[in-house]
Amino acid sequence: MTRLTSAATRLCVVGATLMLLAAASCERSSHTTSKLDRALREWIEYPTATARVLIRTRPGASDRVIHRLAARGARWTASMPMPDLIAADVSVDALRSAVRDKDVIRVSSDAVVKSLGSALGQNLLLGTEGLLTPHGTLATQYTGHNVGVAVIDSGVTAGDGDLGPITFYDVTNQMKQGGNYDDYGHGTHVSGLVASNGSFSNYLYQGVAPSAQLIEMKVLDKNGNGYTSDVINAINFVVQNRSRLHLGVINLSLGHPIYEPAASDPLVQAVENAVQAGIVVVVSAGNFGGDVTTHAPAYAGITSPGNAPNAITVGALDTNQTVTRADDSVAWYSSRGPTWYDGFQKPDIVAPGSHLVSDVSIASTIYSNYPGGITWVGGKPFLRLSGTSMSAPVVSGVVAAMLDASRSNQGAGLTPNAVKAILEYTALPLHNADALTQGAGALNAAGAIALAAAIDPSQPVGTWWLTRGIETWTTIAGQTLAWGQRVVWGDRVIWGNQIYTHDPAWALRVVWGDRVVWGDRVVWGNSTVWDGNPAVWGSRVVWGDILIGQTNGTTVTWGSLSGNVTADRVVWGDLQGLNIAPTSLSWGALERANGDLVAR
Repeated sequence: MTRLTSAATRLCVVGATLMLLAAASCERSSHTTSKLDRALREWIEYPTATARVLIRTRPGASDRVIHRLAARGARWTASMPMPDLIAADVSVDALRSAVRDKDVIRVSSDAVVKSLGSALGQNLLLGTEGLLTPHGTLATQYTGHNVGVAVIDSGVTAGDGDLGPITFYDVTNQMKQGGNYDDYGHGTHVSGLVASNGSFSNYLYQGVAPSAQLIEMKVLDKNGNGYTSDVINAINFVVQNRSRLHLGVINLSLGHPIYEPAASDPLVQAVENAVQAGIVVVVSAGNFGGDVTTHAPAYAGITSPGNAPNAITVGALDTNQTVTRADDSVAWYSSRGPTWYDGFQKPDIVAPGSHLVSDVSIASTIYSNYPGGITWVGGKPFLRLSGTSMSAPVVSGVVAAMLDASRSNQGAGLTPNAVKAILEYTALPLHNADALTQGAGALNAAGAIALAAAIDPSQPVGTWWLTRGIETWTTIAGQTLAWGQRVVWGDRVIWGNQIYTHDPAWALRVVWGDRVVWGDRVVWGNSTVWDGNPAVWGSRVVWGDILIGQTNGTTVTWGSLSGNVTADRVVWGDLQGLNIAPTSLSWGALERANGDLVAR
């Protein structure tokens, strides 16, 4: 999560020269807007009837703030399961009152979150290269046994026992348990990628961790939309019940535009809390990586909570439906870093996400509206989707297998930071992509599981924790591929054998990228993810419909304004009543690109 030096400061300095969406990125000093995120600053100037918000209060002040909001005519208020956080539906007067309230620290949008995958018209390869036998079944003995994976999505409909035991909660209906359903269809597909046992397709399509236990949290409606507050409630619920649910992984194949720094974003903070509790959180990077027509790359398209420092943020890899890695490339739509406001290095890794076939809910919007995405096996329907929504559950399945391997061999589980480091260390770097596009490289499931099985987490901090020798390469389709053997930590790339010791960096409650954990020790190499190479950025950084950054030699110039960004623009925010040009890539729409449909 590399920080761009003084990026936020420089954006504010040049803010007067930026217009429309880019201008809203600076924190204004006015007392009426300084506590608001970008979306609410726009809304308060051009308000509709009411706005859903999340209000952070001073410790112990929530009840007082709720009382005052009610007196100012808030339609409803509710305490959230996170300390000192309130959800409310407020008028513009009530919002202005909240901003003036000394007990209110921050007001954020209860933003609409959307799924990040959609129907496409080609075939698939599931993305478990290196784990498959010649007959297509999983060759690894680690299949996620007794590892709970929480899929926070649109629900699930299991077909003919294709998915194992499921615990279902409808967060949109007061956490009602049981009665599995998926009226949108996205959650069923995601769940199949994680844990399908393959029986429904006669083992043609199987999940990465077929023995994993699925905890389904329905937060999205029949159109793939939901509220941030419901996602936060779902995250907090599974964290509080993690022991009972055997929870090891949370999968979030959804997101919303980044409206504020990670440190004040309530959704990001819910993710960070889950990681600090020992749960690995895997998040989609977003589908804003390029122009829908030309596929020209656009940077800074990571969505929230993909900007969470401790999350494993996953971009999409296109395998071209072959087992060999030689023709793999990052999908054009896969969101690139850096993250808005903070300049974090994201994504962390890329994984197969294009044209993946998985289970389908036949009583769903996707099944009814996008017949081109349906494929049939033995007279049974399956769904073909693409997006970083699909990449995330592939990684979640691999993480479940890694935790299974660690527990089976060592009797102890790995921390989220250790899992993230292993995934990055064993990744296979792509030669045709920069660090802001691919992170540490392409997912290497076989390598990650093998290294996880060899590490003994019970060894004392500072000691060697490998229990056996490890070959730092993986053979796929007859080709021997070297691991990247690097971990992107903060603004440095850690080379060599750092992962072979129980370093303080891999502990709980260590923020990914925090320099303090390394002390004064010398880390192999001194390269940064930027490498002083303008190719890292391409030639543009895009936010809203404004070009906000350009490279000049090895320097990134923030605030450079292009009056008419056309092919390279990404528009964030038609949810806020903005006038969006029909040629833009609007948030949440299904856009056609060269015959494919991609969720925007």
